[in-house]
Amino acid sequence: MIKDSKIPAPTIERLALYSRPLENLLKSGTDLISSEKLAYLCDVSSAQVRKDLAYFGEFGIRGVGYNTEALLNEIKNILATNREWTLCIVGMGNLGSAIVENENFKKMGYKFVAAFDVDPEKIGKTLPCGLIIESLSKAGKLVQSLHIEIGVVTTPPSGAQKVSDLLMDAGVKAILNFTSFQVSAPACCVVENVDFTMKLENLAYHLGRSQSFIS
Repeated sequence: MIKDSKIPAPTIERLALYSRPLENLLKSGTDLISSEKLAYLCDVSSAQVRKDLAYFGEFGIRGVGYNTEALLNEIKNILATNREWTLCIVGMGNLGSAIVENENFKKMGYKFVAAFDVDPEKIGKTLPCGLIIESLSKAGKLVQSLHIEIGVVTTPPSGAQKVSDLLMDAGVKAILNFTSFQVSAPACCVVENVDFTMKLENLAYHLGRSQSFIS
């Protein structure tokens, strides 16, 4: 049972981080893992691991550790990744094409069921995964008929908000936005903005700092 409804966003992100090595450990036949070992694999402190998990209950045994499979299943249940989610993607340029063909999405339970674009030269083309690129004008009907829950946006930044509004008006409750425009959403929906340039700027900052110390 969740002890606190106000779970910090970084905790949720770290839960997703913890699930990655747990998947690999389970495949390798590792039945038990300590908070210290999990912390080492995720580059965090063992105290942080225990604190994050404590928001949701008691999963380990003091002096023994966590059952790998049970902990992974609990994390999947918390993150709602123990089920399949239906996705659509809007913007079938290089990034959009790479995302929709990425096998990791399917392995993690995220299934793309529709792809949209406004370019007449792209509409009607069949992607290697089998999806046919549809006109964005069909998004409203297809979102409802295919029960699409998550929309991925890889359009030019200028069209990101309009496309997101269209998807949310059709019933999509979550948007993963890969453009540099910060999409906003009503209270009933959630948006995750992923701006690669911001990540690069963070890297540049740390790299610049390290080089200044060397010089």
